[in-house]
Amino acid sequence: MQPDPAPILDRLSIGTPLIGLYDAPDPGAFAPLVEPGARQCVFASLKHWQQGKTLHLTREKHGCGAPFLLDADMRPREDMVRFLCDEEGLRASHELMGLWLDVVRHYRPRHDHLLIGPLRADQYDYLRTVTFYVNPDQLSALCTGATYYSKPADPPPVIAPFGSGCSQLLSLFEDLEAPQAIIGATDQAMRKHLEPWMLAFTVTRPMFELLCRWAGDRGSSLHTGFLEALIKARGGSLSA
Repeated sequence: MQPDPAPILDRLSIGTPLIGLYDAPDPGAFAPLVEPGARQCVFASLKHWQQGKTLHLTREKHGCGAPFLLDADMRPREDMVRFLCDEEGLRASHELMGLWLDVVRHYRPRHDHLLIGPLRADQYDYLRTVTFYVNPDQLSALCTGATYYSKPADPPPVIAPFGSGCSQLLSLFEDLEAPQAIIGATDQAMRKHLEPWMLAFTVTRPMFELLCRWAGDRGSSLHTGFLEALIKARGGSLSA
């Protein structure tokens, strides 16, 4: 059963809908659907998500996210190296760019459909990650909450790995069954589709469940005077 994130959203004044990424067998359960254009950035669908629509990705219709989200090659490796190095300027040399491509993870779907859009409680079994679109104040609170149940020997609860915006939604997690969060929307190429204040905080399903537990614990950082002081300093709300 999907836990209720409303206490987090209310306390932190997060007004942007939470966005789920689903690996599911039946896209009809997520209607209304939108399809990506050729090589279209995943995040060009932000306005659709805010309207309650879901982006539908398949190996046949995938936009720009095919390599990392669907494990499907869009162009020869040499072309990809040249594009990322020479056009985007992401590494100092083709050799370094190639070394990164050698180790970057690609997600292999369980089903034929990836769906990105508003949370749907009745599809919780197929949920892989949840993304909060937040400002820096809200991000700071969520980062603190993500560490609330962690032990020193656990995998880092919050990471900020290099990668494309779409890879930060899914494939850069080493283990989707572990509670972990990625600070994302740090890819310059996709930020034109977001509001200037927006950062992404993408969490695995186990981390989403822990954050909802954190919100219900009256002794947690979500309910302390430190957060109250921050809210007061911002004029009574952390909204952008």
